[in-house]
Amino acid sequence: MAYKLTKQQIKKELIKCGKSAHYFINNYVRIQHPMDGIVPFKMFDFQGDTLDSLINYRFNVVLKARQLGLSTLSAAYIAWLMLFHRGKSILIVATKKETAANLLKKVKLVYKMLPEWFFQLADIKIENTWTLELTNASIAKAASTSSDVGRSEALSLLVVDEAAYVEGMDELWSGIYYTLSTGGSCIALSTPAGASGWFYNICMDAQAGLNDFYLTTLMWYVHPDRDQAWFDKETKSMSKRQIAAELLCSFNLSGETVIAPEDIERIEEACTEPVRRTGFDRNYWIWQEFNEEGSYLMVADVSRGDGNDYSAFHVIRLDTMAVVAEYKGKPEHDMYSDFLFQVGMEYGECMIVVENNNLGIAVLNRLKERGYRNVYHSLKGSHEYVDQIAAEGHSNAIPGFTTSTKTRPLLVAKLEEYIRHNSITLPSLRLVDELRTFIWNNGKAEHAKGRNDDLVMSLAIGCWVRDTVLIANQREQEYREAFLNAMTMTRTNFNSQIRGQYGFNDRTSFFEGWDHMSEEKEKAKEFGWLIGTKA
Repeated sequence: MAYKLTKQQIKKELIKCGKSAHYFINNYVRIQHPMDGIVPFKMFDFQGDTLDSLINYRFNVVLKARQLGLSTLSAAYIAWLMLFHRGKSILIVATKKETAANLLKKVKLVYKMLPEWFFQLADIKIENTWTLELTNASIAKAASTSSDVGRSEALSLLVVDEAAYVEGMDELWSGIYYTLSTGGSCIALSTPAGASGWFYNICMDAQAGLNDFYLTTLMWYVHPDRDQAWFDKETKSMSKRQIAAELLCSFNLSGETVIAPEDIERIEEACTEPVRRTGFDRNYWIWQEFNEEGSYLMVADVSRGDGNDYSAFHVIRLDTMAVVAEYKGKPEHDMYSDFLFQVGMEYGECMIVVENNNLGIAVLNRLKERGYRNVYHSLKGSHEYVDQIAAEGHSNAIPGFTTSTKTRPLLVAKLEEYIRHNSITLPSLRLVDELRTFIWNNGKAEHAKGRNDDLVMSLAIGCWVRDTVLIANQREQEYREAFLNAMTMTRTNFNSQIRGQYGFNDRTSFFEGWDHMSEEKEKAKEFGWLIGTKA
């Protein structure tokens, strides 16, 4: 027979539980274990520390490894909050409404597994798949991630499960944030899913102290039952991305980035501070000054003019394939044209390749007006390179480089090849930041939502032009020189006339020397008597 508490003991226990969520969870919460069924929830130290954060901080973001029981901990915390606090309004959001409902199901289980005397505080008033409401007016709902979710009600607590995978979380947060303005709290927990998106930005800003979120990071080894042997066994059949996402809490290695995460890490480790930050906005970074022994290529992207877009360019030294200078900013287009002219002249009037989008044409025209003599031109349709002088007389030649649905995949592939083979030196942290958020989206390489890829695409055009235009032209020139050097000067004349043709001279042979020999023979006939010879 189970031990029964007296009314006085029950009262004391309720007071203890109300004062301490730790006491409530460790002594009265029971959970569903996948192997052992319903078992008491005895928190590990890391779970207890996390619970303290949930209680002490209004906004919490938890970056975690898989299977650490954080969803279960959140469910227990929600149950405590609803039971011991009147009129709490809690909203649970996840990647899918069903996933949110599963977390709510855990809350229901916690409540139903409590001793009956807890129900004198509050009993269940409404219960269905999406809602749990108690008689003390506390309510928890599971909802989809539509942009208008939660707008019409003030929230006490918002819980976002697997926040890194919730589509449109930026828009959802901007709409729901004001429902927390009366003092509501937020718990966002997730494994990482690449270095972009709302969850990534919240974590990075929290780490830098730029927002109100308190960051908790829980690696795989915080669980006391896990050691290196466990890790080695678990990761045998996992990819690097899976390991990064599910165990290592690594944003950089967990996403579907176009450039391999390990290559991005390698580039970042080799990044250096520029020797000079200059220009009208100090966004022109220089690592190496002009060297007369080097040859240079300048590749520029022109902004569309919207808030998320930048103008950018790289200066690449071709013989060493090192980025020696870089710019990223938002200048006026006339100013940008003059800036390109100035930098191009500083680097030996190097070839300038400008992406010829609508605004790029204006920049190219300005360069032409100023008399820049080394602007990249190509033929319409074929993208075949023609030099600027030849382009003047070619009606099918256009200035600049055209990025299209056909050329963009080629550019990206060439950039990836250069980086993968470590064939280019990239010293810029600004570029690394863009590479981290340059991702595959439905098979297309593009920047993550809210980010940009201006430096990435500028560099990609540079790699493609260098490899398919300049190197190809250099090889063609070498072939021509080799062909000409192989030719020898000869005085041989070829007689293309045949017997019977007008003008045929049977004394003319294939070799010019034949005529001289015939003349000498005639002379010998005529003057042979002088030297005692016979004709």
